[in-house]
Amino acid sequence: MTTTTTTEPTVVRIPSGADACDARHWSGQGTDVATGSGAGSDAATGTGAGADVVTGTGAGSDAATGTGAGADVVTGASGDASATGSFAGPRGRPCVVMAHGLGATRDGGLDGFAERLAAEGLDVLAFDYRGFADSGGGPRQDVDPARQREDYRSAIAHARTIPGVDPDRIVVWGCSFAGGHVLRVAAEDPRVAAVVSLTPAGDGMAVMRKLLAEDGVGAALRLTALGIRDLLAAIRGRDPVTAPLVARPGEVAAITAPGALERYTALAGPSWRNVVAGRIFLRIGAYRPIRKAAAIDGALLVQVADEDTVAPPAAQTAAGVRGRAQVHHYPCDHFDVYPGQPWFDAIVEHQIAFLRRALAVA
Repeated sequence: MTTTTTTEPTVVRIPSGADACDARHWSGQGTDVATGSGAGSDAATGTGAGADVVTGTGAGSDAATGTGAGADVVTGASGDASATGSFAGPRGRPCVVMAHGLGATRDGGLDGFAERLAAEGLDVLAFDYRGFADSGGGPRQDVDPARQREDYRSAIAHARTIPGVDPDRIVVWGCSFAGGHVLRVAAEDPRVAAVVSLTPAGDGMAVMRKLLAEDGVGAALRLTALGIRDLLAAIRGRDPVTAPLVARPGEVAAITAPGALERYTALAGPSWRNVVAGRIFLRIGAYRPIRKAAAIDGALLVQVADEDTVAPPAAQTAAGVRGRAQVHHYPCDHFDVYPGQPWFDAIVEHQIAFLRRALAVA
């Protein structure tokens, strides 16, 4: 592994709507090129032990498995991932624009990804949505998919103005709920060069089916009732009616998978609050950015956690098939992909290998 150094990120305020998103910018200028390998990964091939690659075409695919007719399945290979060298081109460096998932904040794991990508020569702009952490706007802790996609577009617009950044080599990066956002954002912006969607929760209907199957109708009704109370509070100009973002099984919260409370709180940074406005429970079932995946013009990488207890793995794979993506499968859970966890090295190395191909300068 080549030893690399990265500069400290700069604090950025990105205007979005009537407020601003708090962000950090890592510059890839002047960094060394690393070809590191982590536990369970092969830097020469860009694949980790137990990682399959699915290249989907979408035509005639089976959304339940993501590997229907028209999808080629290749095990243990991801094409020519061994290319090395600078990401810089005649018009500058690429920039990765990234944000976190449902109710999460930048300081809860994103900085580790940003540092690794910047060490390879990529600029990275990681931001918090309005209403969260140090970003402006309200209501606070409101997971509003439309507003969060607007924040992505604002961050992309800012990234294209950064000195030394190639405005036509922008990468949109998202994990979990944001892994769904980036599908729609990229589909609506043909200038986006590449997309990284990590353990995407891109199909709200699949999430709702999982909730009904595992927790029953009663749990769904309790969340719906809380959402209605919050919506009525908003209409009356009152503070949001909130619920925990993550809790133990059987409790009322957005995420109640076994072990999720402990894993999420271990990952969380100091700006994170374990609370969300209840109106998200009225939105999530109808939020299906997976339907936009086929319209993405840029290269797409989807990374699936096959033992995911939060975002249904079959829906993750289906997003890749619909988007004609390169899809990597990992035998791990939702929280195993973050810094300090067993699959982080393989995950980030595959992202770097993918971006070397997708962002190659002719």
